Order: sequence, then C-alpha cells, then structure tokens
Amino acid sequence: MTRQRHWRRLAGRVLLSATTALVAIVMGLPLYWVVTGALKTNREIYTFPPVWIPSEPQWSNFVEAWQAVPFGRFFVNSVVTTAGAVTLELVFALLSAYALVFLRVRGKGLVFGVVIAALLVPSTVTLLPNYLTVARFGWINTFQGLIVPVAAVAFGVFLFRQHFLTLPRDLLDAARLDGCGHFGLIRHVVVPLSQPVIVTFLVIYLVAHWNDFLWPLVATNRLEWRTVPVGVAYLYQVEGVQDWGPILAGTVMALLPMLVVYVVAQRWIVKGIGGGALKG
Repeated sequence: MTRQRHWRRLAGRVLLSATTALVAIVMGLPLYWVVTGALKTNREIYTFPPVWIPSEPQWSNFVEAWQAVPFGRFFVNSVVTTAGAVTLELVFALLSAYALVFLRVRGKGLVFGVVIAALLVPSTVTLLPNYLTVARFGWINTFQGLIVPVAAVAFGVFLFRQHFLTLPRDLLDAARLDGCGHFGLIRHVVVPLSQPVIVTFLVIYLVAHWNDFLWPLVATNRLEWRTVPVGVAYLYQVEGVQDWGPILAGTVMALLPMLVVYVVAQRWIVKGIGGGALKG
C-alpha cells in the first residue's frame, strides 16, 4: 500500500507539472512570438516554417515605430489617464467599502445589492450615456473626459468590502478607544492591514486602463490625445499590412510597462488573494 501511494503521488506530481508546463507554453508562446517578431525582417516574419529566433535582430523596428507616430505623446496620455483613473477608483472604492462595513446606516444592504447588480452590467452599455455626458460638458479630447467616466468601479467596492469583513474588530475597537475617528482608522489601521489587497486592486486596474482601447477611441478624435492602445492601432494604418516589424515593435513597447508592473507586484497579488481578499 505504501508503494502504491508513493507511485500515485509521484504520478500526480508529474501530471500536475506537465499540465502547468503546457499551460505556460500555450500562454507564453504568443508573447514570445510578438517579442521575436519585433526583431525580425519581413522575410523572416512571412517565412514558413516559422523562424523562432531572428538571425539578425532588427532593433531599427523600434526606432521606426517610435518615429512613425507620436509614441511619446501616447505614453504621456496613457500615464496621466491611467494614474488619474486608478487613483480616483482607489479612493472611491476604499471609502465606499469602509462605509458599507463600518458605518451604521440604513440601507447598506440595498446599496451593496446595487453594487452587485452593477457588476453584471457590461461596460459597453454605459458607453453611449458616458459619451453624451462628456460631450455635453465639452470634455472631448481632455484628460477629465478620459478619466472621470471610468473613476467608479463596482468590483473595487466589492473587493475591499469582502476584505474589510475579515479585519480584526478588536484592533479597530482599540483604535477607537485611542481616539481615532473614521479617517484615522482608515489611515492607521485599515490601509496598513489592506496593503496586499490594495496592490492587487492597483495592478488589476492599472493593466485594465493601460490596455483600454474602446473608451479612449470614443472620447478622443485628435491624434495628440490618443493613448497607447489606440496609437498602436494607428501605427497599423500607417505601416500597412506588409510591414509587421514596426507594428510588433510598437506592441512590445505598449506591453512592457505593464509586464514590469506585474513582475514587481506579483508576490503582493498572490498574498492579497490568498490572504482573504475574497473571503467573507
């Protein structure tokens, strides 16, 4: 029986490792192809069977992509838009979730029900109302037009509420006895105990806003106000379908900032999810 258990465990580990490796290959292969394609000549890109390693890396593809469209302006727009939207979302989500958990007010259950219902609404449903509102305020081709309509997210409220339910009430009561008000509790107790969840939230929405294509496309109509994803699509129009090297190089430049963010914050994400962010 002991040998059978040993072999079963070994077979299970081998199967698990093989499955993990297969999933990693399937998910990593497109990224590898984009990165290597950015360094290939057109002949190597169109060669069959595929060329997996560029014979002579074409670093000029990155220079050509950067010069073909105003990529520097696109990056500035994306940084400002992403930072502004995520900051407002974090503040609104933290305060809303704190009120739903720690304040004694009537109708909290109804408000939380509305938040859950908002999770079920596709973002495309709000696209036209948001555009009409932004146009009426004269915010087309402005940072506030890109940021304000996406500054409130139901998932963030849900995420923080579920985490706040797991916080030790004794510690909160002790802070109240020491004279902490609501903002003191948020600053000195709630936020320090929620750092992994906050980082998880930041990474999720940094990636979401950095890669957002539809709303920046709708809310802007001038090239100098475009963001990076829209700029990559514009690069496709400039270069055409016959010159994929610069297009893939632009895609790599668009991906790189969020890849760095994810690698840096990976351990916080695992800790945030595993530490009770979605419990309660």
